[in-house]
Amino acid sequence: MEVKDKKIGFVLTGSYCTFSKTIPKIKELIKKGSEVIPIMSYNAYDLDTKFGKAKDFIDEIQEITGKEIIHTIQAAEPIGPKRLTDIMVVAPCSGNTMSKLAYDIIDTPATMAVKSHLRNNLPVVIAPSTNNGLSRKCA
Repeated sequence: MEVKDKKIGFVLTGSYCTFSKTIPKIKELIKKGSEVIPIMSYNAYDLDTKFGKAKDFIDEIQEITGKEIIHTIQAAEPIGPKRLTDIMVVAPCSGNTMSKLAYDIIDTPATMAVKSHLRNNLPVVIAPSTNNGLSRKCA
């Protein structure tokens, strides 16, 4: 898919160990001519972890995109009605967020961004990143 001149909502959720691989993808999209609108779940936006400080990730993403990160439900809700995005990417998408999306639980900026975007029947790309959410073994 050609991404030049596309408005891409890019949602990061709490799989912090993959931020170092995900953030370069944002740079790549911008280099290819996309406008990237950054969005973070509550936990991704607020929590420091052994993988880094939230503020450092926020500063880096805002510098790369030149945009404030959407990090509240209220700020994410207008994405669909205002047609702010052509494509929505959720990367990394934690098992928690995948589960909420599957059951239509809209209680974070990440899930609201996806729901709002889907109002326009536009594509969503989900990049799962979970230690155990997909590990059920079949007998």
